[in-house]
Amino acid sequence: MYLPRKDEQRQFPKLIGHTKTWNTFNTSNLRDGKRKAETVSDDLFLRQFIYGTWHSLFVSELIIKRRHNMIILSGLVTRTIHPRRMYFLIGYTEEILSALLKTPVKIEIQTVENKDEVIFTYW
Repeated sequence: MYLPRKDEQRQFPKLIGHTKTWNTFNTSNLRDGKRKAETVSDDLFLRQFIYGTWHSLFVSELIIKRRHNMIILSGLVTRTIHPRRMYFLIGYTEEILSALLKTPVKIEIQTVENKDEVIFTYW
């Protein structure tokens, strides 16, 4: 599972790309890449779907990873809902997105007690 390290998010926003990586890599824009526009629109759709389905549960940025033909979504979620409902949301999201995007989608989340545990300050 992916867990964003605290020193990773303590960087100044202007240092993204120098000392920290982006949240989404879109390598289809390279020379002879396939699905250039589709990848960007898929990422926008994924973010809107997750933030709409998991309403106010994500406390971190949604990380989108693409490995071969699989899409992996990861992030930090608060423990404000019952675990059974969270398992339902995971299964529902994976099934709906897999059917819509026609590629396997997996969700890797980690939970935190409340949003105050995820406060990052700059150096």
